[in-house]
Amino acid sequence: MTEIIRTRLLSKNYGLTEVVSNVNMKLGRGEIYGFLGPNGAGKSTLMKMLLNLVKPSGGEIELFGERLLPGSIEPLKRIGHMIETPVFYEKLTAEQNLDLHCEYMGHYDPKAIREALERVQLIGIEKKPVKQFSLGMRQRLGIARAICTKPELLILDEPINGLDPSGIQEMRQLFRSLRDEYGMTLLISSHLIAEIEQVADTIGVIDRGRLIKEVSMESIRNSKTEYVEIVTSNVKLAAYVLEDKLGAKNFKLIGDRLIRIYDTALTPEQLSKGLIINDVPVESINRRHHSLEEYFFEITRGGESHASSY
Repeated sequence: MTEIIRTRLLSKNYGLTEVVSNVNMKLGRGEIYGFLGPNGAGKSTLMKMLLNLVKPSGGEIELFGERLLPGSIEPLKRIGHMIETPVFYEKLTAEQNLDLHCEYMGHYDPKAIREALERVQLIGIEKKPVKQFSLGMRQRLGIARAICTKPELLILDEPINGLDPSGIQEMRQLFRSLRDEYGMTLLISSHLIAEIEQVADTIGVIDRGRLIKEVSMESIRNSKTEYVEIVTSNVKLAAYVLEDKLGAKNFKLIGDRLIRIYDTALTPEQLSKGLIINDVPVESINRRHHSLEEYFFEITRGGESHASSY
């Protein structure tokens, strides 16, 4: 797969604070890359470096197979983006804002402007001044501005902020169609893990400036682990009974009330009976599978584990 983005040991420091640390990242042509991380993890800073808005402290960036330099302009003409809160000319209409943007980018096409507004469901209000727009409408207009020049690469930072559930669903469909119909490559950051799970081909997890995992959604789906989840008010006693009385070797303590048991030989019924006989208070017991959200928290927070293989 041709790589649209590639970074090597990419870093950014502000004074003594390291915001992005030695990130090696790859993004293939025609895929949707979901960029996940807690607030302040470095997502926006990394995206700004990809757009030459912020100068790296170290490392290098390749876009479309060529190294990005401080004076590089040509690669940026092939990119649409929305970073943080989109800013517009408040007294101009949505249509006029896009018209100015296209003229600036050297891609003047009234049909493209109309199509972009249609795709983000802003037809009918495109003649209103932007100062009358809600937060959700501004987000839609920001996405329209990013896609109206038909870029090869689309970089969107928290694009569904301010959207209602219907709007989020529409954006999900839009992102897929941009990939499937135009072969567009998308880099999307979001704190809504469930939404990224539904659109992304690849997941990159960043935490405290470090890219700690880069994995395909297909491999996550194929490796979803089945486990039994027990809620109890006495996890220490439960752990003792599981190991010494029931012979369970593969389980994990999550916080002070939750245990996940990965021994498939033990059924929920056997576990429940064994715990209750040994005076362990069991509030609930359920069979579950890992979701992307659980996968994300496993690798960013970790947990006290009894299972070296997990």
